[in-house]
Amino acid sequence: MLGGNGIPMAITKEKLDEIALSRAEYDLILERLDREPTAVELGMFGALWSEHCGYKHSKPLLRLFSQQSSRVLSQTGAENAGAVDIGDGLAVVFKVESHNHPSAVEPRQGAATGVGGIVRDILAMGARPIALLNSLRFGPLDDAQNRHLFHGVVGGISWYGNCIGVPDVAGEIFFDESYSGNPLVNAMCVGLVRADSIATSAASEVGNVMLLVGAGTGRDGIHGASGLASRTFEEEVELRPTVQVGNPFLEKVLIEACLEALDTGLVNAIQDLGAAGLTSAAVESAAGGGRGISLDISQVHQREEGMSAYEVMLSESQERMLLVVAPENVDAVRAVFDKWDVVCMEIGHIIGDKVARVSVGSELVADLPIGPLSEAPQYRLEGKPTQEAIDRMKLEFDSVPLPVDDPQEILLRLLASPNIANKEGVYRQYDHQVQTNTVVGPGSDAAVLRVKGTKKAIAVAIDGNGRLCQLEPYQGGQIVVAEVCRNLSCSGASPLAITDCLNFGNPERPDIYYQLEQCIQGIAEACRVLDVPVVSGNVSLYNESRGRAIFPTPVIGGLGLLQDVGNATRSAFAGAGMVVALLGADTSEVEPYDLAGSEYLQRIHGRVEGSPRIDLNLEKRVQQACRWAIEQGRITSAHDCSEGGLAVALAECSIQGGVGFTGDFPVPERWDVALFGERQSRIIVGLPEDQWDALVGLASGLGVPVTRLGQTGGDRFRVNDQMDLLVSQISEAWNNGLEAAGG
Repeated sequence: MLGGNGIPMAITKEKLDEIALSRAEYDLILERLDREPTAVELGMFGALWSEHCGYKHSKPLLRLFSQQSSRVLSQTGAENAGAVDIGDGLAVVFKVESHNHPSAVEPRQGAATGVGGIVRDILAMGARPIALLNSLRFGPLDDAQNRHLFHGVVGGISWYGNCIGVPDVAGEIFFDESYSGNPLVNAMCVGLVRADSIATSAASEVGNVMLLVGAGTGRDGIHGASGLASRTFEEEVELRPTVQVGNPFLEKVLIEACLEALDTGLVNAIQDLGAAGLTSAAVESAAGGGRGISLDISQVHQREEGMSAYEVMLSESQERMLLVVAPENVDAVRAVFDKWDVVCMEIGHIIGDKVARVSVGSELVADLPIGPLSEAPQYRLEGKPTQEAIDRMKLEFDSVPLPVDDPQEILLRLLASPNIANKEGVYRQYDHQVQTNTVVGPGSDAAVLRVKGTKKAIAVAIDGNGRLCQLEPYQGGQIVVAEVCRNLSCSGASPLAITDCLNFGNPERPDIYYQLEQCIQGIAEACRVLDVPVVSGNVSLYNESRGRAIFPTPVIGGLGLLQDVGNATRSAFAGAGMVVALLGADTSEVEPYDLAGSEYLQRIHGRVEGSPRIDLNLEKRVQQACRWAIEQGRITSAHDCSEGGLAVALAECSIQGGVGFTGDFPVPERWDVALFGERQSRIIVGLPEDQWDALVGLASGLGVPVTRLGQTGGDRFRVNDQMDLLVSQISEAWNNGLEAAGG
């Protein structure tokens, strides 16, 4: 008989709003249970049926993603992260996840615990975390609140990552008014594990013991998944209690203790306690194994007095893991955690009945069937763009006058833009050399990490572009996949797989659902053409406040493989005397879509308009040409041509290499489009003169246009007769832009 927190409760609209359930969903719960839920049971349903945990509006769309290849070792959605075979008996595990809403409320702790959570997802696969990446978006820094969010988030990431000893090797930062008050904080973690030692979260052996290890359970994070991450910020509400508090020093010893416990071979399943805390970890572990659970939460180590069963089950306190172990192995596993001075408590068992029974000692407070609890309702809506969105796509040259400023003044303004300017002021706060695997660190197109004990290396990158998806979400979805794969290819790596974090507004609005649906379809098509499966990911919806949504922002994390770490290539020009060429385009050809969503159009003309385009088949050939040229030793540098266009990309190569550039290439009357437009599928490469003919032959064989742009040398940056600046001048603009804007 249910009692205490197990007493059925009167349901009000306020209570349903608190746990982000609709009245129709509550009625569905009544129908599935054939009775009223208790307070604890309703809290469990609210957490697991939340958008954050249940993927109610996105799961039907996510089925469009290709999830398989000969290298994929995991089943997307079934485990905590994706696993990809890289040979030599090794696998790379990786995933990206959001901590947007918590970071909007408490930026330092929100960002820090986002790092901690994604690290534990990798740990739950049995992998040692070896790298962190992040994708961040904020409103303009001339606003005090945006500056507070920016500095708090960066501080939280550096504090947590540096303390746990995992290098932060790559990332991106973007600023736009649409993110004011709604920052995006997406964290990616990469881990390494033996392919035959990948752990599972599925608990399938009846009688196995559930061990809760790590931090004590407190009241922080309650309703984090349902109340915070599954609703919009429509009014001023005190939400700080829903933001978790991190302890990176405990996380560090938890990592070591869990890896040592896994090495014993005595752990049958392991699961992170993240969103929805113990409820999600225990129920999802049992559901994955086709079993049930019996928990006695009076055994849960608590750091606060008088916690109710409701609070214990829904707390999202950090630095906690759930292990499933055979009874005869409990003492041996506990001994490992005792060695590391990490608390290890026996809190329940795996049972044959597919139910979740929760008690406090002898008092039963929840008794639910696993199926209805773990299977949230799914919604397939009808999306429709607004007329305003349709009108924004219309852009012709005659509506964009040639700028009054000369080309070199525009170049300096773009180099100083916070979206383009050097981010060293941010990433120098991160330790990117700890673990001594980093070959190419922050600042290049992709980070490269050696795989010790082999000649191989992996490349990792993360990218997104909300502007393009705001204009044309299908093409924008394709472009973000293409760009992250292009970044990997510029390092010399063959793209193997991607992870995604889909950041959108309220999906119940037809225009937002349209953006979500179209972006996913675009991502799926790009993955098919470029042959990169989606192996893990996260969806973050309801990113809006007071009726204003963020730009639709799919963020893609990519993994690539180099067979020889010696081939790792950087974006910086490799020195004087190099030929500089453009793969993928003829500089004399321009189209209106080159301006679509460009930094030039927004920064110089104050407009976000146009209809971006990409030819995925050309993209595939351009990337192949770049990789082959690197493998054959023909090129010495490679840089993706993206934000700011050709002139900015050339300037970045020159600044990073500390060497001048003299260019002489055809530019049409619309010089602004040729120099600052953002046409896709272009890579700037540097190479010795004696490799020029070989590069032309290689590109021609693949049907890839190649244009000779100029050569490196001296201390000036010259482009035709339009720009003539000292490298020190362009360096000053690029190096000081973020700080001058308030960063």
